[in-house]
Amino acid sequence: MSSVKADMEQEIQKASNGETKPADDQDYKWVHDSSIDHKGNVPLRSSTGAWKASIFIISIEFSERLAYFAIAMNLVIYLTEVLHQDLKTAVKNVNYWTGATTLMPLFGAFLADAYLGRFFMILLSSIIYLLGLSLLTMSELIPSIKPCNIDNCGHPRKVHEMAFFIALYSLSLGTGGFKPSLESFGADQFDDNHLEERKQKMSFFNWWNFVLCSGVLLSLTVIVYVQDHVGWGVASLVLTLGMAIGFIVFYLGKPFYRYRVPEGSPLMPMYQVLVAAIIKRNLPHPSNPDLLYEVPRSEHIKGRLLCHTSSLRFLDKAAIFEDNDMQLQQRKHNPWRLVTVTMVEETKLIMNMFPIWFTSLIFGVCNSPAVTLFVKQSSAMDRKIGSKFEIPPATVGFLGALTMLLTITSYEKILVPVVRRARGNERGIKILQRIGVGMVFPVLGMAIAALVERRRLRMAETEAVLQGKAGESAPMSVFWLAPQIMILASGDAFSLVGLQEYFYEQVPDSMRSLGLAFFLSAMGVSQFISSFLITIVAHVTQKSGVSWLSKDLNGSRLDKFYWLLTAMAGLNLCLYFFFARRHSYKIIKGNVTVADCQGGDGTVSVA
Repeated sequence: MSSVKADMEQEIQKASNGETKPADDQDYKWVHDSSIDHKGNVPLRSSTGAWKASIFIISIEFSERLAYFAIAMNLVIYLTEVLHQDLKTAVKNVNYWTGATTLMPLFGAFLADAYLGRFFMILLSSIIYLLGLSLLTMSELIPSIKPCNIDNCGHPRKVHEMAFFIALYSLSLGTGGFKPSLESFGADQFDDNHLEERKQKMSFFNWWNFVLCSGVLLSLTVIVYVQDHVGWGVASLVLTLGMAIGFIVFYLGKPFYRYRVPEGSPLMPMYQVLVAAIIKRNLPHPSNPDLLYEVPRSEHIKGRLLCHTSSLRFLDKAAIFEDNDMQLQQRKHNPWRLVTVTMVEETKLIMNMFPIWFTSLIFGVCNSPAVTLFVKQSSAMDRKIGSKFEIPPATVGFLGALTMLLTITSYEKILVPVVRRARGNERGIKILQRIGVGMVFPVLGMAIAALVERRRLRMAETEAVLQGKAGESAPMSVFWLAPQIMILASGDAFSLVGLQEYFYEQVPDSMRSLGLAFFLSAMGVSQFISSFLITIVAHVTQKSGVSWLSKDLNGSRLDKFYWLLTAMAGLNLCLYFFFARRHSYKIIKGNVTVADCQGGDGTVSVA
């Protein structure tokens, strides 16, 4: 591993001296183009990277998402019908697993960025993921650890429950290293210093989610049908084989990839900025940002220089010269007392992200019913198509995947080109604007979900009166759930894709896996908040006589729970707009001085 790192560092050093060249016979390389003309074009391009490399990376994402959503979308059905858990317990278990799966990437991303590298982390976590799928398959097919020896039993074996949950959380562990590293590794294949590749990277996140939704669509139709009508074990075997094929395809792309050298802990520069700012807290701010310390561009070979911004001015003190900052020409200063403007700005980027991260939590809470409560509702509705064919409960989610596919395609092929021409910038819609548009949809989606559930309860009550007993299902088509599912999916196409791009682009270059892990952690924390909210609501409403979330779906009041989520989404939308209006984007410095940054010449705003 050390020799690999040495070879990659040598390539970066050569690139910094202008010795860019194709690296056809090397397994590990990073070609950094430093000779860019006035149009942003690079005369000599590497034979690696860009879309030809990303295709291999996207293939394994398709396999992984196919497996993940086939398990996640039908998990509440498995827990209630195979393990015989009540609805409240099953929903909490789904949320706990989903939360753990989306929090694990914080640890995997740190290891990838700091020590192991993204490629090696993907290989390691993919193997763990395959082992988890294999154990899941064995827990359904091997007689001694199957739920029971008969088709339907009231008490599954403890050994099966143990094997099932070990397999489930092995998938969480594998996802922890796989998910943030793979997406950032795919985006790394596009050079930010090359105009055409920079535009391709903006499209990468859209097409990444397009392929993701294709996997979801297949899992919610074919795989879920196999789970419900053929067997859970057969479905798990298919998913395991699919993941193995995706892993092989990813490894075959090895000669085409671009690799980044791990540079140690990406958090250390932030600690140095904070310590230096505290030490110099009593120093006055300089009158001109030119007086702050920055490494000359000719000596800066790692990452990109950032322009000074006026936000969080307290941190600027970390870059102020002191009388005892001696021998700066030899660069022998104390890094815990004097840091560069770029290091200060990178710390500001992370601190500015917390409000956006916070407001994404409620967005995730409003999306969590799509994989739990919506699926359970569909099991109590009429799912017949024609006179004989009945779709599985989780298959109703395919409407969301299909909507997201269409929305992403329309956004990429219609909306972005139109806005680019109208505004004259390469991105079209700014990242935070895209996220803000998506955050409107949960307000509408949850309100419609409340109205539909109220109608379903009334029809179930009427049916119970006509039949003379309480019925489990209402004579109401499952496609009444379509509007709320499609509205939430449209919001995902804007906000989820936008959040992924935001947390990748707006973090320091050395923290991009961690950036995507921040995004995933928000989705994970939102699942834990959802579980906590369900526990509190069930406890409080049970005291009043009618629990909003009881074991009997028709005896629950999910409509009132959805109205609560509607109110939370509305308040969160207002909070998001408040923070977004005050947010400042990353500004990359070109071949200019700090003063030129203030004027805007030679800078690139990553908005």
